[in-house]
Amino acid sequence: MAFKDVDRRQIAGGVLAAPPLAFLFVFFVVPTGLLFVYSFWIAKSFALIPAFTFDNYWRALSSSGFYLITLSGMKNGFWTATLSVVLSFPVAYYIVYRARGNMLFYIVMVSWFSSYLVRIYAWRVILGSNGLINTTLMQLGVISQPIELLLFSPFATILTLVHIMLPFTLLLLVSALRDVKPEYLEAARDLGASSRDVFRKVIMPMAYKGVVGSFMFTFVLAAGDFVTPQLLGGRDGITTGLVISNQFRSSGNWPLGAAMAFILLLTFLFVYFLFVQTLNIFKMAPGRRFHA
Repeated sequence: MAFKDVDRRQIAGGVLAAPPLAFLFVFFVVPTGLLFVYSFWIAKSFALIPAFTFDNYWRALSSSGFYLITLSGMKNGFWTATLSVVLSFPVAYYIVYRARGNMLFYIVMVSWFSSYLVRIYAWRVILGSNGLINTTLMQLGVISQPIELLLFSPFATILTLVHIMLPFTLLLLVSALRDVKPEYLEAARDLGASSRDVFRKVIMPMAYKGVVGSFMFTFVLAAGDFVTPQLLGGRDGITTGLVISNQFRSSGNWPLGAAMAFILLLTFLFVYFLFVQTLNIFKMAPGRRFHA
């Protein structure tokens, strides 16, 4: 009977998972495979010509401009992901272990109901020369002239991206901390663990997947975003996402755009590897907490 129950659960799980898996296969795996094939083709006069050449990858990797704009996107992604996780973690901890309800969680999530572009233009109004910050500082006598660097700068880009991405990281961190029962924390404290040890040896290893997922999810979205840097970043607003988008839309050079996209994908995988190894070095990954 036990085996029959297990089989039934496995069959039911397979049936429930089949539709989203089929959707991902058709609309993600197949297009990604086609894009990978295109990256070895060549384009002439907006026509794709089947071939097998590494020229597109070589052309992208031999361009100093490609490195600069990729680095700009990576900076946006790194600072946005780091600040979003650091700011979200205490809020997630409070919601899970201290708050009696989910009101604070719902308040943060309310920003999801506003448009992406509306939030960008709202920050343009706030950070502008006649915006809320400059006007307030001038009326208080702190400054005599508007601070022009607030808008059209990396600061404006990262600030806006953190505002946009923070609900994502909070949602993932709250979900991860829900699995770390309060009894585990109380047991660790009863055994003499300090607050630092509880965080490093109990919370982090058990919420490891949530922390890694929230960081990488935010990092990939922010590093690949080209709308916010374009509208708020000024001369530093050109990122790899914008160049790739132009290859597909304006230039019609799909093979070069595809090659750039896969180089960007490999860069994301490298950052994931570095982040996981960093947590391993600081013994905050599963399997390391008992060896300190």
